[in-house]
Amino acid sequence: MHEVPQPCEWVPVRSADPTPAFRCAEESDIWRLEFERRARAQGLQDVRWPPEVPFDSDFAMRAATFARGAGKTVAFALAAFRQAYCAGRDLSEPDNVMIAAAACEIHPRALIKGAGLRSTRETLEQASAEAPGSLPAIVLDD
Repeated sequence: MHEVPQPCEWVPVRSADPTPAFRCAEESDIWRLEFERRARAQGLQDVRWPPEVPFDSDFAMRAATFARGAGKTVAFALAAFRQAYCAGRDLSEPDNVMIAAAACEIHPRALIKGAGLRSTRETLEQASAEAPGSLPAIVLDD
């Protein structure tokens, strides 16, 4: 496990390039195997891949942004990652995002409404515009 040197805030952002570009299927398979190896090495659950990688994460990212406003960014993100990569669920499907929300006590109706707000979209867009070029990233104050 790795630790950051100080407490940090998780900020949902859209990645311009969610997965590396692969030249062939073999390269994609190697990337997946390395992902699975790292998960095992850190004692994490076995990886179960969602049907598509990458998947359309727009709703999930807006949901994470809404969860941030409720102080539940980390709980929601971890639950969503578990749904995607431990349960093999596609987070482009809102019902699968709702399962993650329920796991961190966010009511489904509140999540749907909150994720659909213009202010939530604008917050996500602003955070994405300000994000470092390579993700995930840890930005330290000093």
